[in-house]
Amino acid sequence: MSEVAGLAEEEAGTEGEERESGAGSGILRVFGRQLKRFRVRAGLERAEFGSMTGYSVSTIAAYEQGRRVPPPKFIDQADEVLDAGGVLQEMKEEVARAQYPAFFRDAARLEAEAVELHVYAMYAVPGLLQTEAYARAVFSIRRPLLDDDRIEQGLTARLARQEIYVRKPAPLMSFVLEESVLQRPIGGREVLRGQLEQVLLIGHKRNVEIQVMPVCREDHGALGGPFTLIDTPEGRRIAYAEVQGDSRLYSGQSKVRELDARYGILRAQALTPSESLAYVEKLLGET
Repeated sequence: MSEVAGLAEEEAGTEGEERESGAGSGILRVFGRQLKRFRVRAGLERAEFGSMTGYSVSTIAAYEQGRRVPPPKFIDQADEVLDAGGVLQEMKEEVARAQYPAFFRDAARLEAEAVELHVYAMYAVPGLLQTEAYARAVFSIRRPLLDDDRIEQGLTARLARQEIYVRKPAPLMSFVLEESVLQRPIGGREVLRGQLEQVLLIGHKRNVEIQVMPVCREDHGALGGPFTLIDTPEGRRIAYAEVQGDSRLYSGQSKVRELDARYGILRAQALTPSESLAYVEKLLGET
């Protein structure tokens, strides 16, 4: 659901839901056909074209067949080498969106443009905080099992989201993590240690606050599951929730207010940011 569609549904008093679609694979096939057409027009074999751009024959084939998401750098190179006149570059944004699952594409766009992000995580370290090793482990243990190409595609997309930390102006970001999230050794103890170090590093950024929700708390403001609050440049707050691959973008005022209130209660119940970073340091000492 796009933000525009969400706002229209808000006026109607309903909430929308993003479902899986073939939109991502469709744009990849279109891009692949155009890429092949320009390569053939230039009289280049895949091996020759690959050597000019620094990619293997198998990778070029995967791009042309719509099986892998080409990075922006490749698209720029291909457009120039093949003298495509900007045709390939014009598809760059849509191709980039295709690297995310269909249910997350609009949320990823809103996240990338957000002026504020507030994330509650209760199962695993959220993607914006994950190390490469931790993210790879998360994709590798997913059931049903993903093939290697899907794992690499998911990993590339997840790490690309972390470019938000170098954005200017920097968005204001906060995270509330369940204590159990920081103790679950996804990928093994060494991977967990690296992940804790990353949480500590990002938690010291001036625009980021990380809080830990202790398991010993008798009261809990959000047992309904994880969610994210996204503030757009236009001054709107939108909520995103995902459970078992089923996701929703909420723009209706009543639902957003409800989740906003839950997040405020969570922050009051959790350890303070300084207490939370001290707790992470303690865990690092134990690991």
